[in-house]
Amino acid sequence: MTAYKKINVKGLNIFYREAGDISKPTMLLLHGFPTASHMFRHLMPLLSHKFHLIAPDFPGFGQSSSPDHTRFEYTFDHLAEVTTAFVEELNLDKFYMYVFDYGAPIGFRIALHHPDWISGIVSQNGNVYQEGLGKKWAERQDFWNRPTEAKRNSYRNAFAPATIKDQYTFGTQPGTVSPDGYTLDIAYTRTAGYADRQLDLIYDYQNNIKMYPEFQAYLRQYQPKLLAVWGKNDPSFIYPGAEAFQKDDAHAKVAFVDSGHFALETHATEIAQMMIEYFSDAK
Repeated sequence: MTAYKKINVKGLNIFYREAGDISKPTMLLLHGFPTASHMFRHLMPLLSHKFHLIAPDFPGFGQSSSPDHTRFEYTFDHLAEVTTAFVEELNLDKFYMYVFDYGAPIGFRIALHHPDWISGIVSQNGNVYQEGLGKKWAERQDFWNRPTEAKRNSYRNAFAPATIKDQYTFGTQPGTVSPDGYTLDIAYTRTAGYADRQLDLIYDYQNNIKMYPEFQAYLRQYQPKLLAVWGKNDPSFIYPGAEAFQKDDAHAKVAFVDSGHFALETHATEIAQMMIEYFSDAK
């Protein structure tokens, strides 16, 4: 059974899902954009007999506090700081980590500062390599290099219902993606201040790319057990980003599923089985 909870962290109400036996190894599940912890709704029941599962909503996402962007700094450094404080509030000092999309730069920041916390990593379309950046990122580089209000506003189309639905369905077989996930994500875009806080994060994403060498250095130094499982048809984070992990981490295993960005929507069962087999040392 999954429980739905909130905890106060740095003056913010952080919503999270919890499942599994607390005596089992913990796995921290970090979501991406434009979603929240509900992206793990299919995966958590499949893993709850093997892991104690914790899936928070980042500030500004889902059911967590979403302060106005003029009063809260929406940067990946800050989200990682809050997520670190969340982990400390729950007294988690050793865990596996599942990172997806935005969850990757947040999770790898945590790993950089607390390598002793990390038992292993699942990166599902969670990119930390230049090789994994699809074509759209060249356009964003122009925005980062020469930012204007007009360019910033052009990214409001990232929150359009058709864009969000396409993120879920592109690269998948017809009729395989339930509307539940993207319908809820679209509903969240209607909340007060959503566009401004997300536009701040789109602008700040450049700092994640600048940190890629640090994330890669972490992998080379600590060699964590890492499963890079990718929806191979993802146009945002393309599949060479999964293969690149093997350059730096001798323990990296790469696997592909015939899906797009939101691979859990179509392949949760297969991904769960890969995780159970790969982390068979988790007792």
